[in-house]
Amino acid sequence: MRVQTPARRARKDRIDDRSQPSGFPRYNRPRVSSASHFRLPFLCVAGYFIAGCTASLGPGYTVDKQEIRVQFVPVREPIIHIEGVYQLRNTGNQSLRSLEVRLPGRRRFNFQNFRAEWDAASLTPSVSPDDDRNVLLSFPQSWRVCDRRALHLSFDFRPAAGESALTFTPDAFFLSAQGWSPELLPARGFLATGGVPPAKWNLVVRVPDGFLVHMSGRAPKTSRSAGTQTLTALQQPTSAYPFVVAGRYTAATKLNAGAISMNLWTRSPRPSDDLNRISDALVRTIQVYNSMFGAPAQFRQFWVVQCPAAPGCFSQSASAYGALISTQEQETSAEMASLDTVMVDFSAGVLRIAHAAAPSLASGWLGYDQNPGFFEQDRPLSALPAFAAAHARESVEGPQVRVQIIRRALADIPPRSTSAPNKSEDPAIIRAKSLLFFYGLQDFYGPTVFNKAVTHMLSARRGGGFDLDDLISAFEQETQQNAAEFVRRWMKRPGVPQEFRARYENSVNADILPLPDANTKETHP
Repeated sequence: MRVQTPARRARKDRIDDRSQPSGFPRYNRPRVSSASHFRLPFLCVAGYFIAGCTASLGPGYTVDKQEIRVQFVPVREPIIHIEGVYQLRNTGNQSLRSLEVRLPGRRRFNFQNFRAEWDAASLTPSVSPDDDRNVLLSFPQSWRVCDRRALHLSFDFRPAAGESALTFTPDAFFLSAQGWSPELLPARGFLATGGVPPAKWNLVVRVPDGFLVHMSGRAPKTSRSAGTQTLTALQQPTSAYPFVVAGRYTAATKLNAGAISMNLWTRSPRPSDDLNRISDALVRTIQVYNSMFGAPAQFRQFWVVQCPAAPGCFSQSASAYGALISTQEQETSAEMASLDTVMVDFSAGVLRIAHAAAPSLASGWLGYDQNPGFFEQDRPLSALPAFAAAHARESVEGPQVRVQIIRRALADIPPRSTSAPNKSEDPAIIRAKSLLFFYGLQDFYGPTVFNKAVTHMLSARRGGGFDLDDLISAFEQETQQNAAEFVRRWMKRPGVPQEFRARYENSVNADILPLPDANTKETHP
């Protein structure tokens, strides 16, 4: 829980902003059901300690051991077989009659043949009364306190045609770090607990020999037998969400950008000129992000991997910011599979690959609590990945890109708007204004101060979400000035500051405008 300090409350009052903390749940984060009132007789509490094996004041269980298995079957219509094997212990204060499991979303995943076994006895699943994505597994007999039980879950993924459905081919597949594995949910009831994976567990992947494999966890141990390779990687809380990318890929030579390496995997050999152009654009992008956000401590390597099949490769629609940072027709052609891996449609063209990968790559630096859905930030922070990608494009194509992007965004904002910003404001105006807000910050404080403040914010909030308060704090600490006043002028008043608009609309040399540095920054009127 974030502590609401007096300084934070004061900043919040000054800008009158309702931004909420943007942390997202992690795969290994404990889950506890709560209630509004706590009434528990003393005798019951004493009974828990007398029992000796309970660790909860309510119903619950502990996952002592866990293993998730992925087997790829490369037949004409390939199958990805998923298994979850668990050893569970009732550590609550009462017997349990059922267990609830979250399954993959059917819109994204076409899964079949779900099976559940409880100590080798088959269970008949039913739909949860609370959420139709969850299944309820009812036990033949009560699961008594302190008893240990074995749970085995399995299902198959098959290729599916249709929008946002996962597709794969007989020689390549990927499972991104979002919702493909079964998730055990807490027990039901007051102060209920359960479902948290153990601190260490194994992800096991079986694929045909000759496949390249990139997966979450520590460097995997590999064994081979009868044309199949088995990779076992230890997962820990720092591994966040499990993922797998595998196939008969051609691995290009690693591209180096300072301390970071870039791995480029293609389905077939590519012309060296294309690879060099892609490599140069991606290296420049990494260098921009290192300068703007600081080198990421948690990752030293990134992977850019060609999609097994472009239809169904991307679960998200194209970012609405794409039309602002690029004049090309926007279609989704890149998406994060994990914080260090981007799946790309190589048929989009060499420059489109770099353009498409840039916003997704930004999550490796921004993190957003280790969650791939990092585009879900509130405004104006939602524009930060697009702002970073715009700078990456500028580094690849030249400084004239800056003015082009700013003018495109200004065109979406009426020059003489009189109404104050609110939630009913045109989304296009909100998007354009959020993007221009970061350009305004950079112009006002200078690139050096801007980069230091953003790096400080990311460092201070590493492992957690960040919001507008955190951004204000970082700039105030770096400059010893009232940054909240700048934010209020931009985000709580209609339109954009007139001096900013005039700078980019009325300049004689409109193609290239020099940025102010820390010693020649602009001033508030």
